[in-house]
Amino acid sequence: MDEDIAAIDSSTRIEKIKNFFINNKKIIILIFSILLIILISFFGFNEYQKSQKIKISNLYNLSIINYSEKNKIETTNNLIEIINKKDNTYSPLSLYFIIDNDLIEDKEQLNKLFDVLIDETKLKKEIRNLIIYKKALMIADISNESELLEILKPIITSSSVWKSHALYLLAEYFYSKNEKEKSKEFFNQIINLKEANQNLKIEAQKRLKRDLGD
Repeated sequence: MDEDIAAIDSSTRIEKIKNFFINNKKIIILIFSILLIILISFFGFNEYQKSQKIKISNLYNLSIINYSEKNKIETTNNLIEIINKKDNTYSPLSLYFIIDNDLIEDKEQLNKLFDVLIDETKLKKEIRNLIIYKKALMIADISNESELLEILKPIITSSSVWKSHALYLLAEYFYSKNEKEKSKEFFNQIINLKEANQNLKIEAQKRLKRDLGD
């Protein structure tokens, strides 16, 4: 008797499951179709990103390897193109190469390229901070106090490894403007910074003793 009841219950459950799938067939097919599209899109997008990365890598490597004075303009245009691709690896490398080889003299143009990396490219925090520091270094001689402080604010208000470099740049900036008290303030910040670059800390101590002593 118990076996018959169990068999009936099992048959009832199976019938309910069948009816559920029959009654909701369109919804189930739709859900599976959406999931399939999502999976295909996800893997397809990943493959697209990989192929784009390879293209950018090839363009960068060819540009660097083939660089000479004869193809300076072509190299510069290729590197600018890579920067505007906003790749987290090759866009910064392209800007570094431009700066190191003086491929662009116009600081306004360079400034815009810096901003593409800082504001529009997904970078690791310390790489972004390094680029901010390099930007400040480039325009320090043509910036006013408020502009330079604003540019370096993300670094000097953080615990970045580039903080002591930014503080040293500000100290030298104010010293060049003959604002010795402000210069002394930033040199002292370097000395009191536990994570400061040791070479910069030594240089700051020398500056204070040699040029800013009371």
